[in-house]
Amino acid sequence: MFQLLLKTMRPRQWTKNLVIFAALVFDGQLLDFRAGLRTFIGFIIFCLVSGAVYIINDLADIEADRRHPEKRQRPLASGALSPNIALIYTAILLAIVIPASWLLSRHFALIALGYFALNLAYSKWLKHIPLIDVLTIAFGFVLRVAAGVVLIQVARFSPWLYVITTLGALYLGFGKRRAELALLADEANSHRRVLDGYTIPLLDQFITIVSATTIIAYSLYTFFAPNLPENHTMMLTIPFVLYGVFRYLYLIQVTHQAGAPEEVLLSDRPLQLTIVLWGLAVLIIFYLL
Repeated sequence: MFQLLLKTMRPRQWTKNLVIFAALVFDGQLLDFRAGLRTFIGFIIFCLVSGAVYIINDLADIEADRRHPEKRQRPLASGALSPNIALIYTAILLAIVIPASWLLSRHFALIALGYFALNLAYSKWLKHIPLIDVLTIAFGFVLRVAAGVVLIQVARFSPWLYVITTLGALYLGFGKRRAELALLADEANSHRRVLDGYTIPLLDQFITIVSATTIIAYSLYTFFAPNLPENHTMMLTIPFVLYGVFRYLYLIQVTHQAGAPEEVLLSDRPLQLTIVLWGLAVLIIFYLL
């Protein structure tokens, strides 16, 4: 039963919560033990809150998931996990996590509660509204970054990173919608109602706009953010971002493998290598140069 509950909480998607470490890294506090510990605890809390959200989402979508070629294998949709047990577990989980987040930081707790409420609204209403659905997903990423900011005393964290996070999340969100349309074809609306409001040509236009804007915003950040080295060495990370954006676009349009960004992150070796090299470059620039 625990394995079924854990599977319903979708641990693979917890990789999205890694952005909570952005403030720690880009404010130059990665080697600060206290700041690192607080951020790590915040990461665990956000993973558990995310897990509760996914359980509630699966409960709300149980009938639609049963008609989906892949989602019908989920524990709730397949009938392997009882909805009543899932509800009880979610209530217990939230009863533990919310007070723990308040003890860590009341501002962090408010953000975590806001994230939870936003996702409840997403599961019930917002995910059925074209454009609003993807914007909501992007705002969820911004809340994760903000959660990391309030956990430590930031001095050099740049607001540019909020802009880049928003644009990057929009890029992934529109890419996921395109992949879903391509996978489900004429049956798309019966599996996810919001897909009826999209077309592949329209999503291609959105992806083109957002990807180009993401590259421009990141490039401007490397030159103009006040917390970066004055010799502009951060610009050396731009090629990694370029390749990452292009690689994901290739996966969307050529291989049709990009239905879920977290699955791509955990399976595509070139993209993984790009992220690792980008991360190493950032660490060298911030902490060794």
